[in-house]
Amino acid sequence: MKKTIFITGTSTGLGKLTAIHFAKQGWNVAATMRSPERETELTQYDNIKLFKLDVTDVEQVRTAAAQAIEAFGRIDVVVNNAGMGTYGALELAEENVIDWQFGVNVRGPINVIRAFLPHYRANGGGMFINISSLMGVTTAVPIGSLYNMSKFALEGLIEGLYYELKPLNIELRLVEQGGSSGNNFMNNIVWNTSQDITAYDEITAKVKASFEKTDSSKVDDPQDIVQAIDQLATGESTKFRTLVGPAAQGLVAMRNAMPIEDYLEKIESSYR
Repeated sequence: MKKTIFITGTSTGLGKLTAIHFAKQGWNVAATMRSPERETELTQYDNIKLFKLDVTDVEQVRTAAAQAIEAFGRIDVVVNNAGMGTYGALELAEENVIDWQFGVNVRGPINVIRAFLPHYRANGGGMFINISSLMGVTTAVPIGSLYNMSKFALEGLIEGLYYELKPLNIELRLVEQGGSSGNNFMNNIVWNTSQDITAYDEITAKVKASFEKTDSSKVDDPQDIVQAIDQLATGESTKFRTLVGPAAQGLVAMRNAMPIEDYLEKIESSYR
């Protein structure tokens, strides 16, 4: 029987690439996005169906899940891919930005997981693949506390869920990427700034400069991340955590090789 995968955040970047990959592999694909009426590329595939979904809207999540189940009969794998990022000093963040960062990256996956749990329980199992980040297992950049918070929270959520869902044959996976080309992440960052408070201007400028100078050849090929998702979805890999890319692997190795105090000092000193 043909398998079906449900993917959030498929309008661009990794989400779209993942949808196309699984469609080409013969899977049914439930591709979700906030504005499906604007999508033209994914509509070219007979085995892809589009569903309107803002992961922060609980009722919309429930509706999209129900529609996908009705359309395909069964969902085998859910990929929580939708995510956004805010950078800048915590003191400067607007209240709505703080809530938005948590809402998309943490409450969003919670909403999606809760919507599919009854379906998975009825089917005797299923899988949730959650797209996390290097920034979910260590810190690596100043003024990224809110983004770190959201990914650390996602990691804790999924690890904590393991104990209650394992007996139900519901599998959980985390993919920690180190940043990839073609996902427009840098262009979509919401920066926390203030014209009145200048105490953080210097460190913010340094972080922005480091982002702008990032060598595109050193970021991950998004197809490597897609391949990691494929290996998890098909059972070729059974890893709970999959760290993708040399940048992420190198930083985590460094973090694990020294006391936290030394690691924090090393990262901070590189931005002085």
